[in-house]
Amino acid sequence: MKILSLLFLTLFLGKGCDRDKKQDVDSAVIEYVANTRGFYQKITIEKQMVFISNDRSGKEKIEPIKISDTDWKILIDLFQDVNLDEIKDLKSPTEKRLYDGAAIANIKITYKGISYESPSFDHGFPPFEIKKLVNKINSFAKQKDEN
Repeated sequence: MKILSLLFLTLFLGKGCDRDKKQDVDSAVIEYVANTRGFYQKITIEKQMVFISNDRSGKEKIEPIKISDTDWKILIDLFQDVNLDEIKDLKSPTEKRLYDGAAIANIKITYKGISYESPSFDHGFPPFEIKKLVNKINSFAKQKDEN
């Protein structure tokens, strides 16, 4: 009986740990900022809403846009693939921002009260480890521009 109880507890506790390992994008605030002298874009994602601003001063009234359920599911999967602890060590694949060939971009994720911020990289050329997530985030701004 003790062995059966021990086996049950091991399985139960093991399942609980797996669930805790998954990052929940509902608990996160994702901020992507790209800027240069003549360009500014800030995309903030929080609780299935996206806020897009092109005003560096912050005085612009930002209309929230609801993220579709399909896009939200994709974003959840992409977010879970990101290792938050490694964001600070990511390397940019290109250096165009150093000579005004691309806007300077970075991503900041606040998750469970802890902020994880990437080093600067070229807008449009994110580090490989976060490329899919950054491209999905930028797709919301492109959708807004098309509407």
